[in-house]
Amino acid sequence: MSNCLFCEIMKGNIPSRKVYEDDKVYAFLDISQTTPGHTLVIPKVHVRNIFEMGSDVAADLFSRVPMIAKAIKDSNENIKGANIVINNEEIAYQTVFHSHIHIIPRYSDEDDFSMTFKDNSKEYSDEVLDELQEQIASKVEKGAK
Repeated sequence: MSNCLFCEIMKGNIPSRKVYEDDKVYAFLDISQTTPGHTLVIPKVHVRNIFEMGSDVAADLFSRVPMIAKAIKDSNENIKGANIVINNEEIAYQTVFHSHIHIIPRYSDEDDFSMTFKDNSKEYSDEVLDELQEQIASKVEKGAK
């Protein structure tokens, strides 16, 4: 796709610090380095995000993540864990509209990265949760056929 930052990186028109490449994916250090080793894994085919991704592209992309994450962890004995994040659309903090997975190494609970999950469990009745379950499950079943 024209004017896509990540497509231009894959073509070699914009420099990157590649850590892995095969015929399906390209992985490189994120220029922002939220924590040292922060890596992006992208499909070689241009797809905006998870909502436009077919199962074949998803399988290719997600199947490489464990190998790359392990390599990142093995590269530094101070890495204690990792967050695996995929942002989809602006509301979810996607800023480059070529699907990508962030692998963010974690060194400590004070390493400049955090995620917050609010406990809303008391705010949703069983009836509301049952309705949500049915709505989502029915769409999953349609998609599987």
